[in-house]
Order: sequence, then structure tokens, then C-alpha cells
Amino acid sequence: MMAADKKSVHTHVTINKDNELSSLAEPSKPVNLCLWRVMICIGTLIYGSYTILVHLCEVDGKIPFSSSSMVLVIEISKLLISIVLFIPEVQEKGFNMPSFKFALPFAVPALLYCFNNNIAVHMQLQMDPATYQVLGNLKILSTAFLYRLIIKRPISPLQWVALGFLALAGISNSYGGLQAKQGITSAGVIHITVKGLLMITTYCFVSGLAGVYTEYILKKQYQTSIHLQNILLYIFGILLNGGMWLSQAAASGSPGAFNLFHGYSLYTWVIVITQAFSGLIMSAIMKHSSNIARLFMISSAMMVATALSMLVFDLKLNIFFCAAFVLVFVALILYHRK
Repeated sequence: MMAADKKSVHTHVTINKDNELSSLAEPSKPVNLCLWRVMICIGTLIYGSYTILVHLCEVDGKIPFSSSSMVLVIEISKLLISIVLFIPEVQEKGFNMPSFKFALPFAVPALLYCFNNNIAVHMQLQMDPATYQVLGNLKILSTAFLYRLIIKRPISPLQWVALGFLALAGISNSYGGLQAKQGITSAGVIHITVKGLLMITTYCFVSGLAGVYTEYILKKQYQTSIHLQNILLYIFGILLNGGMWLSQAAASGSPGAFNLFHGYSLYTWVIVITQAFSGLIMSAIMKHSSNIARLFMISSAMMVATALSMLVFDLKLNIFFCAAFVLVFVALILYHRK
């Protein structure tokens, strides 16, 4: 009898482990498909408009505000929205304070996002908005490899071909951007600096790591409220970005350095509001779908950014950018083909 019980327990544990891996590899479907599609469309528009808004904030070719200040305000906004959304659940089910051991894993993506959200602001000075969006698709490369390593999701031969096209797109766009005249900073001309190329390469790798790790911890405790998980993530984000802002303000010694909103404009506040909702949308996608859906949204945003760049900055496209755009578009079709 005891032997049978042990065998039953062993089988139960095996099944639980298999189910956990399966839930990580195969995301659940959204409950309301119509609402889900609207959310994806809104997220795409927000993501595509980010780089345009940052360029509109520029004053004499510089960012007039502290990047850590803006990211800190965004994190505070996301925390407040998450708390408001979490209150009805607490009233219905009650609240148990999560342990430090449960909360600690959220510090890792918070640190990665802290780094990336700050570098994303400064990258805008090294390239035009359309180039930023096209090269941003290179995060599909890092995400695909990390997805395979961490979540054990296989990569099909067709997807490998798509990743190859993405790499070629990055090379083409980078080469065309580097051909621009030295010192050019206009958002209306395709360009990128060597510094910008290094920055966006780092950004794409860190973004892939942050996205995959966040999806892993969100789904590992799938029954936990997404609002509670977001609250933990944003608390760490506030601590990290708050510490960075205070240290930068103390080091600068300039008048108004400790004014959190120093250098803000209407465009800055639009970034804060839109990015706060973008963060919540991304969390919902990674918990209830996958990073692949997130990357599809990000990739689609390049079309939004390019269209807005042509409209707002009268962007002139070159042959290398056009080739990269086509390669990315083909890669997207191949990568998401069933």
C-alpha cells in the first residue's frame, strides 16, 4: 500500500511539473478576444509614438529633463493604477502580504527595465525615430534565443530563416544610417551613430532578457493576481529609479536638480501617461499570451513610427532603410507563420 502511495505521489509531482512547463510554453488565450485586439492596437500605437514624442521634447538637440525622473514618474503612475485595479480584488477575496522570498524575483526585471528605460531616452539623440523602431526589432533575435533557453520553446527552421532576415535588416539599416553626414541630428533624415548602434544592440539584448524573465515569473505564479505582481514589480522600479534620480540630482548640483518635473513639457506628460498604460498592456500580454505576441506588437509599431516620422518630421527614406523595412516585414510573416 505504501509503495503504491509513493508511486502515486511521484506521478502527481511529475504531472505538476509537466503542467507548469506546459503553461509556460503554451500561453493561455484571452477571455475577451475583441477587447484583447483593441488592447494590442492601442499598445502598438503607443509604442510607435514613443520615439516621436521624445524627439518632440528635444531642446537644441538635447533632452531637457532627467531620464530617470521621467521613468520614475512613469513607474509611480503604473503603481497607482495597479493599486486602484487591485482594490476590488482585495475587497472580494481579502489580502495576504506576500513574503520577501516571493517578491524578490521581481527585483531582477525591475533592474533590467530601469537600465533599458533610461537608455531608450538617450538613444533617441543618436538616431532618427524610424531607425530606432526598425533596429528595435533585433530584440526578436535575443528574445528567441532566450525563450529557447529559459522557457524551452523550440525554434522552427522557418523561424531561423526569419531571424536571419532580421539580422540582414539590421545590417542594411545600420549601414545606410552610418552613411549619413557626420554630426547630423535631424529626425527627418535616416541616420545613426556608432554610439547609437552600440546602445541599441545592448538595449535589444537587455530587452529580450527582461521580457523573457518577466513572462517566466508572471506565469510561474499564474494564479496570483496580475495587479499584485505588477505592484511588486513597480515598487522595485520606483526604488531603483528613485535612487538613480537622487544620485544624478546630487551629482549635478544645478539649480532645480531636485525638482522632479524640471524640464517637463506637454509632450513629456503625454509620454508619462501613454507609457504608464503601455507597461500595463505589456504585463497583460506576457501573463496571458507570450513575448511572441509582444514582439509582434513592437514590430508592427515600426510602421506607425515611420508613418509619423514622414508626417511630423518630413522624413526622407533611403534605399538601405527601405530594404531593411521589407526584410523586417517578411521576417515577421515567416516568424509568426504556423
